[in-house]
Amino acid sequence: MSALPIQIQETKRRLVLTQGGKGGTGKTTFLTALVDWYDAHEYPYTLIDLDTEASKSRGSLVHYFPGKAAKADINRPEGLDRLLNALQDGPPIVIADMGAGAGAAAYAWFDDIYEGAVELGVAFTTIGLITPDPATTDSVLKWAGALQNRTDYLIVKNSVNNPSDFTIWEEAEKAKKFRATSKCQVVEMEYHQPTVEFPARNHGLTVGRVAAGSHDVPELNQFTVRIRAQKYQRKMFAELDRVSGVLLP
Repeated sequence: MSALPIQIQETKRRLVLTQGGKGGTGKTTFLTALVDWYDAHEYPYTLIDLDTEASKSRGSLVHYFPGKAAKADINRPEGLDRLLNALQDGPPIVIADMGAGAGAAAYAWFDDIYEGAVELGVAFTTIGLITPDPATTDSVLKWAGALQNRTDYLIVKNSVNNPSDFTIWEEAEKAKKFRATSKCQVVEMEYHQPTVEFPARNHGLTVGRVAAGSHDVPELNQFTVRIRAQKYQRKMFAELDRVSGVLLP
Protein backbone atom coordinates (compact mmCIF):
# COMPACT_ATOMS: atom_id res chain seq x y z
CA MET A 1 0.00 0.00 0.00
CA SER A 2 1.53 3.31 -1.08
CA ALA A 3 1.78 6.20 1.30
CA LEU A 4 -0.69 9.02 0.85
CA PRO A 5 0.91 12.12 -0.67
CA ILE A 6 1.37 15.08 1.63
CA GLN A 7 -0.38 18.14 0.28
CA ILE A 8 1.84 21.21 0.21
CA GLN A 9 0.12 24.00 2.10
CA GLU A 10 0.21 27.68 1.29
CA THR A 11 2.75 29.44 3.51
CA LYS A 12 1.04 30.33 6.78
CA ARG A 13 3.93 30.31 9.22
CA ARG A 14 7.40 31.82 9.32
CA LEU A 15 10.51 30.95 11.29
CA VAL A 16 12.85 33.93 11.64
CA LEU A 17 16.27 33.18 13.08
CA THR A 18 19.63 34.87 13.31
CA GLN A 19 22.59 33.23 11.67
CA GLY A 20 24.79 31.99 14.50
CA GLY A 21 28.07 33.01 12.96
CA LYS A 22 30.69 35.34 14.38
CA GLY A 23 29.92 36.65 17.87
CA GLY A 24 29.64 40.30 18.83
CA THR A 25 28.04 41.49 15.59
CA GLY A 26 24.87 42.89 17.19
CA LYS A 27 22.45 40.03 16.54
CA THR A 28 20.60 40.37 19.82
CA THR A 29 20.54 44.17 19.58
CA PHE A 30 18.85 43.90 16.21
CA LEU A 31 16.39 41.30 17.46
CA THR A 32 15.28 43.55 20.29
CA ALA A 33 14.42 46.21 17.70
CA LEU A 34 12.65 43.58 15.60
CA VAL A 35 10.57 42.45 18.59
CA ASP A 36 9.63 46.09 19.24
CA TRP A 37 8.51 46.29 15.60
CA TYR A 38 6.34 43.17 15.86
CA ASP A 39 4.82 44.52 19.06
CA ALA A 40 4.11 47.93 17.52
CA HIS A 41 2.19 46.23 14.70
CA GLU A 42 0.54 43.74 17.09
CA TYR A 43 1.90 40.76 15.17
CA PRO A 44 1.79 37.65 17.40
CA TYR A 45 5.01 35.65 17.80
CA THR A 46 6.93 33.20 19.96
CA LEU A 47 10.40 34.26 21.12
CA ILE A 48 13.11 31.62 21.66
CA ASP A 49 16.69 32.18 22.87
CA LEU A 50 19.08 29.56 21.47
CA ASP A 51 22.27 31.30 22.58
CA THR A 52 23.54 28.97 25.30
CA GLU A 53 26.70 31.05 25.77
CA ALA A 54 24.66 34.12 26.69
CA SER A 55 22.11 32.33 28.87
CA LYS A 56 22.90 34.41 31.93
CA SER A 57 24.50 37.47 30.38
CA ARG A 58 23.14 40.95 29.88
CA GLY A 59 23.22 40.39 26.13
CA SER A 60 20.64 37.60 25.98
CA LEU A 61 17.01 37.75 24.88
CA VAL A 62 16.02 36.41 28.28
CA HIS A 63 17.63 39.47 29.86
CA TYR A 64 15.62 41.84 27.65
CA PHE A 65 12.38 39.85 27.72
CA PRO A 66 12.15 37.94 31.02
CA GLY A 67 9.15 35.66 31.11
CA LYS A 68 8.60 36.18 27.40
CA ALA A 69 11.67 34.60 25.78
CA ALA A 70 11.98 30.85 26.25
CA LYS A 71 15.36 29.09 26.36
CA ALA A 72 16.24 26.13 24.14
CA ASP A 73 19.51 24.21 23.94
CA ILE A 74 20.62 23.38 20.39
CA ASN A 75 23.02 20.79 21.81
CA ARG A 76 20.08 18.62 22.87
CA PRO A 77 18.30 16.47 20.24
CA GLU A 78 14.99 18.25 20.74
CA GLY A 79 16.50 21.75 20.97
CA LEU A 80 16.00 23.04 17.44
CA ASP A 81 12.81 21.01 17.03
CA ARG A 82 11.20 23.41 19.51
CA LEU A 83 11.27 26.07 16.80
CA LEU A 84 8.91 24.17 14.53
CA ASN A 85 6.82 22.69 17.32
CA ALA A 86 6.16 26.22 18.58
CA LEU A 87 4.56 27.01 15.21
CA GLN A 88 2.15 24.09 15.39
CA ASP A 89 -0.33 25.46 17.92
CA GLY A 90 1.11 28.86 18.78
CA PRO A 91 1.48 32.15 16.90
CA PRO A 92 2.39 31.91 13.19
CA ILE A 93 5.78 33.58 13.73
CA VAL A 94 8.74 32.25 15.71
CA ILE A 95 11.75 34.50 16.33
CA ALA A 96 14.92 32.70 17.43
CA ASP A 97 18.37 33.98 18.36
CA MET A 98 21.22 31.61 17.46
CA GLY A 99 24.45 31.73 19.41
CA ALA A 100 27.87 32.13 17.83
CA GLY A 101 29.25 28.95 16.32
CA ALA A 102 25.84 27.32 15.84
CA GLY A 103 26.32 26.77 12.12
CA ALA A 104 27.07 23.04 11.99
CA ALA A 105 24.10 22.08 14.17
CA ALA A 106 21.79 24.45 12.28
CA TYR A 107 22.84 23.17 8.84
CA ALA A 108 22.27 19.53 9.78
CA TRP A 109 18.87 20.30 11.31
CA PHE A 110 17.84 22.35 8.30
CA ASP A 111 18.76 19.53 5.90
CA ASP A 112 16.74 17.12 8.02
CA ILE A 113 13.49 19.08 8.38
CA TYR A 114 13.33 21.52 5.48
CA GLU A 115 11.19 19.60 2.97
CA GLY A 116 8.71 18.46 5.60
CA ALA A 117 8.45 21.96 7.05
CA VAL A 118 7.68 23.48 3.64
CA GLU A 119 4.96 20.87 3.09
CA LEU A 120 3.39 22.09 6.33
CA GLY A 121 3.40 25.70 5.16
CA VAL A 122 6.51 26.99 6.94
CA ALA A 123 8.76 29.63 5.36
CA PHE A 124 12.21 30.53 6.67
CA THR A 125 14.10 33.79 7.06
CA THR A 126 17.69 33.88 8.27
CA ILE A 127 19.19 37.15 9.49
CA GLY A 128 22.87 37.85 8.86
CA LEU A 129 24.67 40.74 10.53
CA ILE A 130 27.36 42.57 8.54
CA THR A 131 29.89 44.93 10.17
CA PRO A 132 33.11 46.42 8.73
CA ASP A 133 34.88 43.24 9.93
CA PRO A 134 35.44 41.05 6.81
CA ALA A 135 34.79 37.95 8.93
CA THR A 136 31.11 38.88 9.18
CA THR A 137 30.73 38.86 5.39
CA ASP A 138 32.53 35.51 5.27
CA SER A 139 30.12 34.15 7.88
CA VAL A 140 27.01 35.22 5.95
CA LEU A 141 28.38 33.67 2.76
CA LYS A 142 29.13 30.43 4.62
CA TRP A 143 25.55 30.20 5.85
CA ALA A 144 24.26 30.97 2.37
CA GLY A 145 26.45 28.23 0.94
CA ALA A 146 24.86 25.74 3.31
CA LEU A 147 21.23 26.88 3.13
CA GLN A 148 21.20 27.93 -0.53
CA ASN A 149 17.82 29.19 -1.79
CA ARG A 150 15.78 27.37 0.82
CA THR A 151 15.47 30.47 2.99
CA ASP A 152 14.81 34.15 2.58
CA TYR A 153 17.76 36.29 3.64
CA LEU A 154 17.66 39.52 5.62
CA ILE A 155 21.05 41.19 5.83
CA VAL A 156 21.59 43.87 8.48
CA LYS A 157 24.42 46.34 7.91
CA ASN A 158 25.31 47.25 11.48
CA SER A 159 27.23 50.50 11.82
CA VAL A 160 29.25 49.63 14.90
CA ASN A 161 31.29 52.81 14.51
CA ASN A 162 30.70 56.17 12.89
CA PRO A 163 31.35 56.15 10.00
CA SER A 164 31.39 52.43 9.11
CA ASP A 165 33.15 51.02 6.05
CA PHE A 166 31.28 48.16 4.33
CA THR A 167 33.64 47.92 1.36
CA ILE A 168 34.13 44.15 1.65
CA TRP A 169 30.39 43.50 1.65
CA GLU A 170 29.78 45.92 -1.22
CA GLU A 171 32.68 45.00 -3.50
CA ALA A 172 33.75 41.39 -2.90
CA GLU A 173 32.79 39.26 -5.90
CA LYS A 174 31.31 36.46 -3.78
CA ALA A 175 29.14 38.96 -1.90
CA LYS A 176 27.96 40.50 -5.18
CA LYS A 177 27.02 37.06 -6.50
CA PHE A 178 25.16 36.24 -3.30
CA ARG A 179 23.14 39.45 -3.47
CA ALA A 180 22.26 38.82 -7.11
CA THR A 181 21.25 35.17 -6.73
CA SER A 182 19.57 35.28 -3.32
CA LYS A 183 17.69 38.55 -3.87
CA CYS A 184 18.36 39.20 -0.19
CA GLN A 185 16.75 42.11 1.58
CA VAL A 186 19.18 44.58 3.18
CA VAL A 187 18.47 46.98 6.05
CA GLU A 188 20.66 49.56 7.75
CA MET A 189 21.14 49.58 11.53
CA GLU A 190 22.61 52.95 12.33
CA TYR A 191 25.28 53.70 14.88
CA HIS A 192 24.08 53.50 18.49
CA GLN A 193 25.14 56.35 20.73
CA PRO A 194 26.90 54.85 23.80
CA THR A 195 24.71 57.04 26.02
CA VAL A 196 21.76 54.95 24.82
CA GLU A 197 23.19 51.52 24.07
CA PHE A 198 25.32 50.72 27.13
CA PRO A 199 22.93 51.65 29.94
CA ALA A 200 19.97 50.18 28.01
CA ARG A 201 21.79 46.85 27.70
CA ASN A 202 22.83 46.95 31.35
CA HIS A 203 19.21 47.38 32.46
CA GLY A 204 17.70 45.04 29.84
CA LEU A 205 15.77 47.79 28.08
CA THR A 206 14.99 47.81 24.37
CA VAL A 207 15.34 51.04 22.42
CA GLY A 208 11.56 51.10 22.23
CA ARG A 209 11.22 51.22 25.99
CA VAL A 210 13.86 53.94 26.21
CA ALA A 211 12.04 55.93 23.52
CA ALA A 212 8.74 55.58 25.37
CA GLY A 213 10.25 56.33 28.78
CA SER A 214 8.57 53.21 30.20
CA HIS A 215 11.20 52.50 32.84
CA ASP A 216 12.68 54.00 36.00
CA VAL A 217 16.32 54.49 34.97
CA PRO A 218 17.12 58.23 35.40
CA GLU A 219 20.07 58.36 32.99
CA LEU A 220 17.88 56.96 30.21
CA ASN A 221 15.08 59.44 30.81
CA GLN A 222 17.13 62.46 29.83
CA PHE A 223 15.58 64.36 26.92
CA THR A 224 18.58 63.89 24.64
CA VAL A 225 18.66 60.14 25.27
CA ARG A 226 14.96 59.72 24.56
CA ILE A 227 15.17 61.89 21.44
CA ARG A 228 18.01 59.77 20.04
CA ALA A 229 16.15 56.56 20.91
CA GLN A 230 13.00 57.81 19.20
CA LYS A 231 14.95 58.82 16.09
CA TYR A 232 16.67 55.44 15.95
CA GLN A 233 13.39 53.59 16.34
CA ARG A 234 11.65 55.58 13.60
CA LYS A 235 14.44 54.79 11.15
CA MET A 236 14.57 51.11 12.15
CA PHE A 237 10.80 50.70 11.85
CA ALA A 238 10.86 52.32 8.40
CA GLU A 239 13.53 49.84 7.31
CA LEU A 240 11.56 46.87 8.69
CA ASP A 241 8.31 48.07 7.10
CA ARG A 242 10.14 48.06 3.77
CA VAL A 243 11.19 44.40 4.11
CA SER A 244 8.11 43.10 5.91
CA GLY A 245 7.61 40.46 3.22
CA VAL A 246 10.43 38.34 4.70
CA LEU A 247 9.23 38.85 8.28
CA LEU A 248 5.57 37.88 8.06
CA PRO A 249 3.84 34.59 7.16
